[in-house]
Amino acid sequence: MKQLFNETEILKDLHSEDPLLQRKAFEQIVNFFSERLYWQIRKMVLSHDDANDLLQNTFIKVWMNMELFRGESKLSTWLYKIAVNESITFLNKQRQQNNLSLDNENVFVAAKLEADEYFDGDAAQLKLQKAILTLPEKQRAVFNLRYFEEMPYEEMSEITGTSAGALKASYHHATKKIEDFLNRD
Repeated sequence: MKQLFNETEILKDLHSEDPLLQRKAFEQIVNFFSERLYWQIRKMVLSHDDANDLLQNTFIKVWMNMELFRGESKLSTWLYKIAVNESITFLNKQRQQNNLSLDNENVFVAAKLEADEYFDGDAAQLKLQKAILTLPEKQRAVFNLRYFEEMPYEEMSEITGTSAGALKASYHHATKKIEDFLNRD
């Protein structure tokens, strides 16, 4: 039987003086959120290996900074914020390392997606992913959070530090760009 996730109890244990309770609480967080965070990261960076590395980096940051979490937002919001920021930082570093312009980056990342042995989508899914790649990183994050995670704009606002109205506009522009891309052929 799957154990329920009680955020209040887990946070209490995480801030406990008992290291055993802390480790157990952190393990529950990792077990509960790993898959969702992995897919959020993967939708941004596309590569399975890069997503795994970034997921690990995300949880390292969570563990190292847990005392900074004050509970002013949901734990999931804080975790997504860290994961999205890690992904954007990674993409920016990757672009700098490869000396890519935004246009060339889309071609580079699309080629990585097609070559990824873990990508098992069909042609339509590949085309959708290529369309999503045409979006700037932050707009891509907004689209992924809204479209795939069905996250409310208010929660996305806490993650991105952007107003709900601006996120709605960003999502609208993202869907329009994706629609235009898909209708080109």
